Amino acid sequence: EVIGSLEFMKSVYDTFGMTYKLELSTRPKKALGEKELWDKAEAALARAMDSFAGKGGWRENPGDGAFYGPKIDIKVMDAMERVHQCATVQLDFQLPIRFNLQYNTGSTEKGSEFARPVMIHRAMLGSVERMFAVLCEHYGGKWPFWLSPRQVMIIPVHKDWNDYCQEVRDKLHNEGFYADVDLSKAKFPKKVRTAQIDQYNFQLVVGGEEVKNGTVNIRTRENKVEGEKKVDDLIAYLKELRAERA
Repeated sequence: EVIGSLEFMKSVYDTFGMTYKLELSTRPKKALGEKELWDKAEAALARAMDSFAGKGGWRENPGDGAFYGPKIDIKVMDAMERVHQCATVQLDFQLPIRFNLQYNTGSTEKGSEFARPVMIHRAMLGSVERMFAVLCEHYGGKWPFWLSPRQVMIIPVHKDWNDYCQEVRDKLHNEGFYADVDLSKAKFPKKVRTAQIDQYNFQLVVGGEEVKNGTVNIRTRENKVEGEKKVDDLIAYLKELRAERA
């Protein structure tokens, strides 16, 4: 179960493109339970960490465990190598004792029919609000497309193309993408620059040719011009980016 929790954690932070370090936090001065039970639990966690990360792939953090059991702390590094405490996997053998929890072992041997479980507290993100702040720092505001709250800005070159831009926006919205249209009176270069500063992943420029051809002209927030593409082809491309978590 502990290794499964660590594998889950790895999947989460690999998805976000973040690295991490593992620490085994051991028995604090004020702790519940017998030392022998703590030693057994710490040894079990150490074996799980050796299996997951290899010997030498983690370090011990003496005396920093919870009062009810040892824990694995996951220290996450953002893009600037700053360390954040986010995920944790904790063993709790005190609550099962206090609530007298037992499970049926399936054994018919007298005295072995029931056994005491061990509870695992598993937090992959820590607090969601804190994780959101860490991700803001990690990406520096440049959210990957699949996670971005500002995926597409559609920019008409002239107000005559506003209706077409709204149609494109509605198509994207219906496919689950975050899309906006800049209908302001700002000049075209200003609209493009504003969209890039606001960190829209793509700007879709629309002029007379695009309306005529049923296309959009694609720019990235890095101001790379990717050229003209049919709207349906664009939607298929964006779906690929979302599926690949790019």
